[in-house]
Amino acid sequence: MLPTSARFLVVLDADSTLIRNEVIELIADEAGRGAEVAAATEAAMRGEVDFAASLRSRVAALRGVPVSAFARVLARVEPTPGVRELVDAAHARGGAVGVVSGGFHEVLDTVAPALGVDVWRANRLAVAGAALSGVVDGDIVDADGKAAALREWAGELGVPLARTIAIGDGANDLRMMAVAGLAVGFNAKPAVRAAADVVVARVDLREVVPLLP
Repeated sequence: MLPTSARFLVVLDADSTLIRNEVIELIADEAGRGAEVAAATEAAMRGEVDFAASLRSRVAALRGVPVSAFARVLARVEPTPGVRELVDAAHARGGAVGVVSGGFHEVLDTVAPALGVDVWRANRLAVAGAALSGVVDGDIVDADGKAAALREWAGELGVPLARTIAIGDGANDLRMMAVAGLAVGFNAKPAVRAAADVVVARVDLREVVPLLP
């Protein structure tokens, strides 16, 4: 939950940024389609295909995965090194931390609060009976949705956009990085490295701490 105000706002992508995994690939493993979905995810993160269309196609491959499989998926999720230190440092300096993801609430609702994140937004997977139906439930969180979340949270906190930091790795993060005061490419694809104000080469979020205001 967002505090009533903050000195600054840090917004991270989830997959391959907040956590080391691509959650959709972990779920696809449960359907025996991990390699197929991984290739499609890589293309989407490089910006080679439309994200929303790609996501719908990849989610269709998850049809029939039992909801009970999420326990196994969550057990495989690995927080990115340094994430707790970054969140703690942001809070210690009066900042707030948000996560906006093209991934899924079904995982982020457990992972984000465990890491101390204040607010998060992601896609939801529709369920039929006790299994995934293969469609996204509701609007897709795409590049525009990520930028909108950063703007919305900053407005609620009274934080000017100049005091926001966006951290991401893939093409879907470029629009939120464009509206943020500081754009940090982390574990980044070439298009993100080219657009970022700062590129963090090591996969360790402690590298971002010195950038906090």
